[in-house]
Amino acid sequence: MSENTTDPDDERARCWRGRNLAFTPLEIDDAELIQHWRSDPAAAHETGAWPTSLYGLRERIERNLDDDSRDDFLVLLPDGTPIGLIALHDQQPADSTAEAYLMLAPEHRAKGHGVAALDALTDLAFGELPMHRVEAFTHTDNTRALSVLTAAGFVHEGVRRSACLHRGRRHDLAALALLRPEWEARDRPRSWEL
Repeated sequence: MSENTTDPDDERARCWRGRNLAFTPLEIDDAELIQHWRSDPAAAHETGAWPTSLYGLRERIERNLDDDSRDDFLVLLPDGTPIGLIALHDQQPADSTAEAYLMLAPEHRAKGHGVAALDALTDLAFGELPMHRVEAFTHTDNTRALSVLTAAGFVHEGVRRSACLHRGRRHDLAALALLRPEWEARDRPRSWEL
């Protein structure tokens, strides 16, 4: 799939909506696009994940499609342009918890799409799923991600010291979360009101 796919004959089903964006379920054929986004040096540094082979990525996406503890989506602009990947994974129904993941294409960062996508994801988690807590983790020096998470209502809870190895050194991870009562108190239109 090309980054600028807007062919009406290749229209993706939109299963969820946000401010000026929509979600469509991730498909195996999206692997090349995801690999391209993950090849961006800034994304690789900030997420701590390096691109794998296209074959390996396809295999992982295929495995994840059968995983009931996760929901993975491409984030689309109104014209159908894919701009990122968002997921609600490690869903624990007994605890009503899940983890949020977001990666935007380099050319679509710093345009407000991250906050809009996280708002839509938390609307899904709290408005349609029985979640009580959605958490997120990022390097403590990833100021862009921390800013986006905070703008989407996530509260900084602490630091997981020396929690990941990247580029030959240990990094601390910031732990943030949004609880259902905090989401309920946010004064903004919900996805189903857009």
